[in-house]
Amino acid sequence: MREVAIVAFGQTDHRRRSDELSEVEMLMPVLHDVLGRTGLKTSDIDFTCSGSSDYLAGRAFSFTMALDGVGAWPPISESHVEMDGAWALYEAWVKLLTGDADTALVYAYGKSSPGELRDVLTRQLDPYYVAPLWPDSVSLAALQAQALIDAGDTDEKALAGIGARSRAAAEANPHAQLSGSVPAGDYLVHPLRTGDCPPIGDGAAAVILAAGDTARRLCERPAWIRGMDHRIEAHSLGVRDLTDSPSTRLAAERAGAFERPVDTAELHAPFTSQEVVLRKALRLDDSVDVNPSGGALAANPVMAAGLIRLGEAAARIHRGASDRAIAHATSGPCLQQNLVAVLEGES
Repeated sequence: MREVAIVAFGQTDHRRRSDELSEVEMLMPVLHDVLGRTGLKTSDIDFTCSGSSDYLAGRAFSFTMALDGVGAWPPISESHVEMDGAWALYEAWVKLLTGDADTALVYAYGKSSPGELRDVLTRQLDPYYVAPLWPDSVSLAALQAQALIDAGDTDEKALAGIGARSRAAAEANPHAQLSGSVPAGDYLVHPLRTGDCPPIGDGAAAVILAAGDTARRLCERPAWIRGMDHRIEAHSLGVRDLTDSPSTRLAAERAGAFERPVDTAELHAPFTSQEVVLRKALRLDDSVDVNPSGGALAANPVMAAGLIRLGEAAARIHRGASDRAIAHATSGPCLQQNLVAVLEGES
């Protein structure tokens, strides 16, 4: 299989609100950053792929406006997924594997501040049986958390510990929205307290992929993508075991995650209870450094948070802090869709 690596990663400082910025204005500094890290110009990029959601923007085909930040003239080879940017990276990775491109720019962005995010995310639900009830994203995560507690897999104290550890790790992350000592707070939806839930905010991220010797030329220590796969759970929550994630386990198996131990895991777990599920599915013990960036509990820009997990894992490989890492992204209620990538440094 053709070798493909992440050679550059950049992200915004994630903020509760960015009313003074359009999506293009928020995105452009990040695009300039990743291009500057590699010395590439826009004209050097063979393929561009983006991830975002028109529901967040509140208008159809909003992603076409974001292309102003990339520059679509002269004409470029471009694609878009109405999904987290991690899935845009998957598409770009496949494009490079086919040999149709040697370099790719992948970016994602989301502004959650303009609307009520908990209501917006109900549009992901089964439109016949679940969506008409309007269960919001936090209430569904609370159902999952309670199922884990009832099964004996965790308790409220352990969940609070996950939140505290994540935000403590985020103190070393200058882009984090929340860091340091964040109190558990009051119940948002029992058994989840505010400290168990992600912050709502705006942000963007971008990565550059390159193949083979091109990657080695652009980056001193590329983060090679050794495998990547994504799987989906049943749409109906009632037919799923919310304490387990077989789709994550299968994606990890197909990506080669279980072939050798990893030293780092960047997990897209917006709620503390979801880290419990993912650790079990990915067979992660205490020897693995989980979410050293703080994870989605420190910054959770919707549609970019999954791509950030891949970027953060790659950045640790770039600077020699990791040799083999798992990166995970999710979408939908209660870990419905899951993507797993295995990244390695040069042998």
